[in-house]
Amino acid sequence: MQEFHDAPLAPLTTFRLGGPATRLVTATTDDEVITAVREADATGTPLLIIGGGSNLVISDKGFEGTALRIATTGFTLDGTDLELAAGENWSDAVARTVEAGLAGIECLAGIPGSAGATPIQNVGAYGQEVSATITEVVAYDRRADEVVTLPNEECAFSYRHSRFKQDPARHVVLRVRFRLEDAGGLSAPIKYPETARVLGVGAGDRVPAATARETVLKLRAGKGMVLDPEDHDTWSAGSFFTNPILTEAEHAAFLERVAERLGSDVVPPAFPAGEGFMKTSAAWLIDKAGYTKGYGAGAARISTKHTLALTNRGGATTEDLLALAREVRDGVRSAFGVTLVNEPVTVGCGL
Repeated sequence: MQEFHDAPLAPLTTFRLGGPATRLVTATTDDEVITAVREADATGTPLLIIGGGSNLVISDKGFEGTALRIATTGFTLDGTDLELAAGENWSDAVARTVEAGLAGIECLAGIPGSAGATPIQNVGAYGQEVSATITEVVAYDRRADEVVTLPNEECAFSYRHSRFKQDPARHVVLRVRFRLEDAGGLSAPIKYPETARVLGVGAGDRVPAATARETVLKLRAGKGMVLDPEDHDTWSAGSFFTNPILTEAEHAAFLERVAERLGSDVVPPAFPAGEGFMKTSAAWLIDKAGYTKGYGAGAARISTKHTLALTNRGGATTEDLLALAREVRDGVRSAFGVTLVNEPVTVGCGL
């Protein structure tokens, strides 16, 4: 277990933003993770868990306490059952399952970060969510001071949410277990319209899992969503805002605002989100509110490839980023009456 003091945290995040931590500990085994957490809890020291750093916005002042970087490793495949240590690189793990001829997470290729973060956020993209394949999450329960195994139904998964996100101070994810599908090398049924269109197939069709993965990687790269140190469009947290889910009344009011602003012939994206709810596109809202690709005058700007990503063009501060996020959020609310919610976790700061 490595330990550093007054340690920079910006290099551990995909935004490359944020001040130092009082203390940075890197744990490479589950026991080291538990030891570090217990020590922090016993001394009343604030604790920040860091995996791949792809979903963190850390304040310019940094973090007064212990930052624990989980760097555990472990990829175990038994038939269609997969177990990943929390510190495993997620995108690499997806590639290995596709190489093994298994389906279920191939459309989650290229998502930066670690495996342990996926159940927290219920990571999803291109028609797949991890909640559809996760069977169990093994975690350290800080309240009970014990390792627990939580089955899928106890994880309270919903859109970009889970019990781990609802109560982030309770559980530290150690391992995640999945059940994938042996479809003879084929993908899971293609659900996302853009993916189906590019692949030239219909919704529900299957293609070779490797082809689905490669297609998603190309789509993500075209939007600046695959990490590249030379491309500032990838100095981001991917999608900065979640897609709003509206009640029927909220959706009706939203449509009225759209008609007033853009004309009655304009129909915004809409997707069913459970009985009585509709989901619309945050990217569409941002663009139609006037915040187009590349928007901004400083070191923090909207991506030149995708309106949903806020980026550090080099030399930005966290406050620069938050100022842009507030401007976009407030502009969308003024234009359409919908309040966008940030997807990344904020540490020592907020919108």
